[in-house]
Amino acid sequence: MAASQTIDLTNLVYDFKSIVDPLDLGELFPVAQPLEVELGCGDASFLAEYARRHPATNFLGVERLLGRIKKLDRKGRLARLTNLRGVRIESAYFLQYLLPAQCAEAVHIYFPDPWPKKKHHRHRLINAAFPSLARRVLRPGGVVYLRTDDRDYFAQMTEVFGAAAEFERVATPEELAGVLTDFERGFQAQGIPTLAAAYRSR
Repeated sequence: MAASQTIDLTNLVYDFKSIVDPLDLGELFPVAQPLEVELGCGDASFLAEYARRHPATNFLGVERLLGRIKKLDRKGRLARLTNLRGVRIESAYFLQYLLPAQCAEAVHIYFPDPWPKKKHHRHRLINAAFPSLARRVLRPGGVVYLRTDDRDYFAQMTEVFGAAAEFERVATPEELAGVLTDFERGFQAQGIPTLAAAYRSR
């Protein structure tokens, strides 16, 4: 039976059969094509629009909060996006244990929780261990795209990736930068600039 006949697209949020075994991407998408992942996809404003613009790529949104992942499901189904799916799980765990190795062309992390208090910095997603997690799931030449409004966190992001020999800094494509997240629209309305960087795996 063809994959498109067995995959349920009436619910775009994948129900894990196991949280210890690697994910079978063939169970998520009706067509096997390049994959991009957004960690902390929020209300899926960015991901749903980007998936609509790029039907020849599959997009997977990762979000811990139930209300937000439900918004991805609703937006994706309203737009009839067969190339969009979501998973509800913690991002670092998903990268380390569940996403198959070298499966993604890009990882997007936009406006992650900055944990502004110094004693809470250990909770930040982008830390010294993150480049290794990202490189594990990226194909050779795959890119990590970062955005934040927090200057201190941005400094940490660039320091972490600047110290990672397995990555080199590259420009963010204009078309990608033009697709905004819900947080980004709000910040721009307040005159708060977006700080962005991108790093390609060697």
